[in-house]
Amino acid sequence: MMPIWVLMFLAVAAAAPLDDDKIIGGYECTPHSQPWQVYLTQNGDRWCGGSLILPRWIISAAHCYVPPETMVAHLGEHDLNKKETTEQHIQVESIYMHHGYNEDTYDNDIMLVKLVEPAQYNQYVQPIPVARSCPKAATECLVSGYGNLLAYGVKYADQLQCLDLPILSESSCKASYPKKISENMFCAGFLEGGKDSCQGDSGGPLICNGELYGVVSWGWYCARKDLPGVYAKVCNYLDWIQDITNNN
Repeated sequence: MMPIWVLMFLAVAAAAPLDDDKIIGGYECTPHSQPWQVYLTQNGDRWCGGSLILPRWIISAAHCYVPPETMVAHLGEHDLNKKETTEQHIQVESIYMHHGYNEDTYDNDIMLVKLVEPAQYNQYVQPIPVARSCPKAATECLVSGYGNLLAYGVKYADQLQCLDLPILSESSCKASYPKKISENMFCAGFLEGGKDSCQGDSGGPLICNGELYGVVSWGWYCARKDLPGVYAKVCNYLDWIQDITNNN
């Protein structure tokens, strides 16, 4: 489900709509191979993705913000249609959007979600290390989520989906989205189209070399030629992440 303000924005900007990001052209992940993956619901409804980084802390996208009392974090999931006995469902206590987030440009599209109680680590629930370096072009990465499977139409995934994809050069990214890419964003995917993250995967992880490098953020349409997915650049927020998690 897409936040209401995003739907309003899309209606106004129909000529070139921003679309918060889904997995298209990927494959079903090996069950529980992404134990940091978080599935966030709002009032019981499908909402966004996230990444567990500490027992009580999740990184997601700022445009996924809703009142914390309405949000629950689901960890240890794979098939949303099955009770797998591996799940942990934990109420959200508070949410910290980045102070520089701009809902019009998606700049600083990152937030930290604090849980009411700590997640219990086991083989199904594990944190992902936050990358200390910034992404480099041509690095092979993996994005995962429960978002829409279709470039045209709607069919949400019930099993966690994965997609292997490369980080694109800054020049290619800016050529795809002229004057839209800030220093806090990067692109990953395929300029030929056909494979992408998109609606429903927002806030989820882009993992490279076993570390969290990106947060699924935005794009124009999904899986279209010359319009790759855009991700929040986690390396730019290391001090902010440390400050929030240490002092709250």
